[in-house]
Amino acid sequence: MRNTELTTHTSAWHDTASSSSLQNALRVAVVTETYPPEINGVAMTVARLVNGLRAKHDVQVVRPRQAADSEHPPEDGSQTILTRGFPIPRYPELHMGLPAHSALRRQWKERKPDLIHIATEGPLGWSALRVARQLNIPTTSDFRTNFDLYSQHYGIGWLQRPIGNYLKRFHNATQCTMVPTAKLGAELTQRGFQNIQVVARGIDTTLFNSTRRSDALRAIWGVRTGQPVALYVGRIAPEKNLSLLIEAYHQMKVVNPDVQLVVVGSGPEQESLHQACPDAIFSGVQRGEALASHYASADIFVFPSLSETFGNVTLEALASGLACVAFDHAAASELIEHGLNGLVAPCHRPDRFIEEASLLVSDPALRQSLRVRAEQSVASMDWTRIVEGVEQGWLDILRAARHREWAHSVKSDRSPFSTSASS
Repeated sequence: MRNTELTTHTSAWHDTASSSSLQNALRVAVVTETYPPEINGVAMTVARLVNGLRAKHDVQVVRPRQAADSEHPPEDGSQTILTRGFPIPRYPELHMGLPAHSALRRQWKERKPDLIHIATEGPLGWSALRVARQLNIPTTSDFRTNFDLYSQHYGIGWLQRPIGNYLKRFHNATQCTMVPTAKLGAELTQRGFQNIQVVARGIDTTLFNSTRRSDALRAIWGVRTGQPVALYVGRIAPEKNLSLLIEAYHQMKVVNPDVQLVVVGSGPEQESLHQACPDAIFSGVQRGEALASHYASADIFVFPSLSETFGNVTLEALASGLACVAFDHAAASELIEHGLNGLVAPCHRPDRFIEEASLLVSDPALRQSLRVRAEQSVASMDWTRIVEGVEQGWLDILRAARHREWAHSVKSDRSPFSTSASS
């Protein structure tokens, strides 16, 4: 494979990790097909994990080259390997990595990681898995996206079963598959996935909190004090169940004509959503403090998606002090106690979802109670605890791998021709 396939942004992996052990810094390669400045839940959580681990371990990131890399290369000192990729249909701002088997084998034979963690299951992730098995490197993975379920939203529903089988085969070839909720773990186990480990998600409460509420931003939206603002944050795409968002918003306006919908995000369904809700405010993609301010300046978070494996936006909305309505699914099923810190509807009851959303605009006292308790309920979910959970999972796997190596070596020494102490 051509040398131009892969670019390393450090001259070599740190020598300090060359003799790493379970007591010292680990050398870990994290393979992902999405990473900041791309904006999505996978990119954000992988970056959070990497940044947290780098305080203690030697972490290399392998990802496709992005358009922004030509103008803003990875910061000095980062361990970043860029591979070739191609735009994902209907998601042109995202790239999927092309196979990079030869390049990764060359890189990891020279400096062998203690462990490889694969965050995405695309061609790049598959190449990394093949190389890891050839070099006998312990490997873990994340299940972060229901690609098999997404297929029905893009006219290729007939591929749902083959995609599901591929995902199961992929993850079962790793020593551990990390999932964000116990419910998802149980579902995957029932489908035949093995070695599932639940690792929760974290939230930066210094960024997402109710103090970010901005009267100036609400003035830009044209809403007055006490006027309820309903917020949707996420991809404006078919798999997000936006038809139910439209239906719920129309019913909310029947109950309370003052309610204002604000939409944060972009995607292929933006024009159709705008046509269905012409009075909605479309704020586009927001990042950092601007995103946090959009959350905190709203009152109600309306999230109708049923395709998430987690849904970071639900956690961000709770931390920002919003009264949330969602299905009893993914993050909401783990984090929301119905009637206490938010409202949830059964997954098969869109009518209940609409009823709960309408209740929030008709009952200011309930709305305020939920908002206060929402923020309190996730105050302790910091990223430090999440990073430590991932680290412990890796250490357990490495101990098990080294025990198997030791047992194998002992067994190999017990040949009929070996000299015993009793002879």
